[in-house]
Amino acid sequence: MRVEPEGKVDEMMSHIPFGYTIQNGKAVVNQEEAVKIKKLFEVYLSGLSLSEAAQKAGIKRYHASVARMLTDKRYVEDKFYPPIIRRDTFEKAQLERRRRAEMLGRIYEHKGNEKKCLIFRFHASIPDKQYDDPFKQAEYAYSLIKSEVILDDNQECYGNSCS
Repeated sequence: MRVEPEGKVDEMMSHIPFGYTIQNGKAVVNQEEAVKIKKLFEVYLSGLSLSEAAQKAGIKRYHASVARMLTDKRYVEDKFYPPIIRRDTFEKAQLERRRRAEMLGRIYEHKGNEKKCLIFRFHASIPDKQYDDPFKQAEYAYSLIKSEVILDDNQECYGNSCS
């Protein structure tokens, strides 16, 4: 169990993965949470969305947190954390996540015909201000740096994008 800032006892995710507690310096499976983790994988593989699977498993998390839980290898293999999920179940969940992402067009595949930036040039104006605070002076100096990117067809682009 973890304590929320308001003092409510809940299953708040921290640096220790959901499903584990630390006892005497070692990670130990939290049996109540482990049941929820197993249920999460089971219902996700049955076809429910991330949010629906978490709700059905009794896990109060946002979509992104549930996605991280489904890809967390510590549930299957880790030197510090004992396994909660069987490897085949974990691998099926990874394949299912990939399948759903492809179906929704959320996987970017490099096509090889995009423009590639070949040369980066950086230049800066001469500083005309002097600050007593070295951090403020460094911030000012860094603000004077400008970048220029030369594309493979000799087109120039400025800033962070190559269009």
